[in-house]
Amino acid sequence: MTLPKLFTPTRIGDLDLPNRIVMAPLTRNRARPDGDVPHALNAEYYAQRAGAGLLISEGTQISPEGKGYAWTPGIHSPQQIAGWRLVTDAVHRAGGRIAAQLWHVGRVSHTVLQPGGAAPVAPSAIAANTRVYDGEGFIPASTPRALEIDELPRIVRDYAQAARNAMEAGFDAVELHGANGYLLDQFLRDGTNRRADGYGGSIANRARLLLEVAEAVAAVWTPGRVGVRLSPFSNFGDIADSDPMATFGHAIEGLSHLGIGFLHLIEGQTGGTRELPPGTDLQALRRLFKGSTIANNGYDRAMAVEAVESGRADLVAFGRPFIANPDLVERLRLDAPLNTPDQATFYGGGAEGYTDYPTLEKVAA
Repeated sequence: MTLPKLFTPTRIGDLDLPNRIVMAPLTRNRARPDGDVPHALNAEYYAQRAGAGLLISEGTQISPEGKGYAWTPGIHSPQQIAGWRLVTDAVHRAGGRIAAQLWHVGRVSHTVLQPGGAAPVAPSAIAANTRVYDGEGFIPASTPRALEIDELPRIVRDYAQAARNAMEAGFDAVELHGANGYLLDQFLRDGTNRRADGYGGSIANRARLLLEVAEAVAAVWTPGRVGVRLSPFSNFGDIADSDPMATFGHAIEGLSHLGIGFLHLIEGQTGGTRELPPGTDLQALRRLFKGSTIANNGYDRAMAVEAVESGRADLVAFGRPFIANPDLVERLRLDAPLNTPDQATFYGGGAEGYTDYPTLEKVAA
């Protein structure tokens, strides 16, 4: 019997992948509290899931200022680079490929998580109606301060340095987190970007930071090993845009012009409904991008097989199913039952609910 295309090799950008199943970035809050450093338990977790065509790491802050949640890893210190090297070496030994997701949360943070108790930064001083994790519980995000225009080159440099650090840490590629209401998304949307300078107002101005960052990171890695994650129609993190088709159409065309290797699109609401707002068309946006596209949000096996067979997507990312099923690719290939994830252990803790979910082989034994 011929396997569905989902399980066949492919090439995206400069990456040769053994199948078209991607592990989506998943925040698990299990870095070492002293320094936000990845460690051996994280290496075990990612290596268990190395059967994915591509693993995309959890969001990884590019600088101390980019942090919005306790115990999330960074990639800006020597200790963090060394910690990530443990992870990438383990994934490569298991035959996998892994991209680092580069993350700056912008206004989705709190003063207790910022260096020196400073206010978080954003395109404009508009508080996010959302909550962040401080290590004890979820608390309302702090009101940010607007970044000065002369600070924006520093933001671009921070991304470029994080990209160099990811290369040193042994990653195979990087993904820019431009989705879910974080900093790059905040600049794109007119609901959060009220600037009157060259980074605000028109769509071209609002897309400028994303495209400058993408160009700088591509200069470090080559464009074919860079991806970008976008969520055009999601209001996750209390974010909105008056004309997402025009805004994201411009951004995607710009990314395509740069030769970016892959575009990771969240369909509908992040972690919620797949329904799109009236008058919007995700496939029209997808057609603006000349590279490979990864589809994401609520996919099961049948949906993923159809999306790839029909050409609506080149690859499909799975999130929560990978939490509870380290051997998800094999389970999907066999159409076997899936373990159910325990939501109580999603964020923080140790091995429980992280590296102790059984594979089919262990269940059979």
